[in-house]
Amino acid sequence: MTRPNLAAICAATLSWLAWAATAVAASPSPSSGPAGDPRSSGQGPGLVGDPAFALLAVVVIGLISVVATLLYLRATARRSI
Repeated sequence: MTRPNLAAICAATLSWLAWAATAVAASPSPSSGPAGDPRSSGQGPGLVGDPAFALLAVVVIGLISVVATLLYLRATARRSI
């Protein structure tokens, strides 16, 4: 088995860093945006989306995880020698 060449690793790392771009963020100063919750139509905070669908999705994901766990346990049960 050959050992990795340290010079090649350093050269690859330096070339990767040379091509990296600088991330530019937004200005930290406050903006003059509209006041209030932008997700509602001027009424103030409220429920966004469909809460019944979210609850159903959580229940379905929970049931799928329980079934998958039980199937895994059944498939990998300890075998007696």
